[in-house]
Amino acid sequence: MLGSVTISLLGGFATTIKLFLLTLLFALPLGLLISFGTMNRFALLRGLVKTIVWAIRGTPLMLQIIAIYYGPGILWGGSLLPRFTAALVAFSINYACYFSEIFRGGIQSIPRGQYEAGLVLGMTRPQIFFRVTLLQVIKRVIPPMGNEFITLVKDTALARTIAVYEVLWMGEKYIKSAGLIWPLFYTAVFYLAFNGILTLLFGWFEKKMDYFRV
Repeated sequence: MLGSVTISLLGGFATTIKLFLLTLLFALPLGLLISFGTMNRFALLRGLVKTIVWAIRGTPLMLQIIAIYYGPGILWGGSLLPRFTAALVAFSINYACYFSEIFRGGIQSIPRGQYEAGLVLGMTRPQIFFRVTLLQVIKRVIPPMGNEFITLVKDTALARTIAVYEVLWMGEKYIKSAGLIWPLFYTAVFYLAFNGILTLLFGWFEKKMDYFRV
């Protein structure tokens, strides 16, 4: 019984990992772009981007998943997005807004004098950002990013709201089909193992960045 349950949960866990990795693939670069928008010199654009970030961060992720999945069909009478795609879009937008605030804080924490020194040395703005600022930003955002990554692993369980068959959904189905509750708690092993690996990776990455003290 344990073996069959493990195989079943592994199938759901594969979906969890897929959603986790794809969310990071889209949310990290999008978050960086949004952070530029929140720091833009043009007040109208800055205000618009900040309002969007406020709205996304201020509403539940579950609500956003439901809205993105059912919204097109209700508003325009079109077909629903595939369940996994809808979940991925919701997760990517939601986490991009959170990442943007982390990036913004990291970028704004860099002393202005370093930017001015780069200009004096004849560096262009992109060169200053990628050669001087970015490495320091990475160093500073590692701890908060680690927290967000771990939160994302757990938040993937919200995809079950629209019947995406991730690991928690697979564990819960045994309550309905066989009256067993222990497979549901067994899913905690998968979450703990994955988050343990992430914790070790971030610890290693922080040590690798120790040479670059800020």
